[in-house]
Amino acid sequence: MTITRQDTDTIRALQGLEDGRSSVRLRAALAVGTTPDPRFIDKLIERCAIEPEFFVRDMLTWALTRHPVSMTLPKLLREVRSERVQARSQALHTLSKIGDRQAWPAITRTLLSDADDEVARSAWRAAVVLVPEGEGAALAAVLATQLGRGGRETQLSLSRALVALGEVIAPALLAATTAPDPRMRAHALATQRLLRDPDTGFESAIEEAKRVVALGGSGQKGR
Repeated sequence: MTITRQDTDTIRALQGLEDGRSSVRLRAALAVGTTPDPRFIDKLIERCAIEPEFFVRDMLTWALTRHPVSMTLPKLLREVRSERVQARSQALHTLSKIGDRQAWPAITRTLLSDADDEVARSAWRAAVVLVPEGEGAALAAVLATQLGRGGRETQLSLSRALVALGEVIAPALLAATTAPDPRMRAHALATQRLLRDPDTGFESAIEEAKRVVALGGSGQKGR
């Protein structure tokens, strides 16, 4: 069997994706995305699940977006159900970049409340991109159950996702301001402020909200 130059380039790229040097893996992912080939898809998805370097993972995602959605989508939808945390997170991230709403049914409440913060954050970002028209309020109600969760980065991610949905989040945030959990109340108040004034920094919004909650207020006076 004759091995063509294209076959040689494909073999080299596939080997490069597994190289021990991150710079080589990055260049290989760039090459794969520059010259898409269906033969790369499985390897790209496989690497997404185990690649340790953020910049390489991002390039892998970009390379996947360069391939036909009809070929990548079914494989990515399987990955969001993987037991491997990074596989779920990166598949969700890639789905958010592809932006095809056929993926929406895969964004389940289970993923939106995943025990791993990175998976949950990826699910929130994907949900905001993929949510069908008219379902924003229902999504906001689910996302609001996660208010108060995690550290600052996780809370900031959730606030950004909620604010991106727009005014439909108002009822869910209002309900959360009376929740028993003070962290949830503070996070809801901070997100309300970000919705009213997008230029407000999250740090100042959350600190002000904490003071309001500590003083026993709801932050609703004068609204």
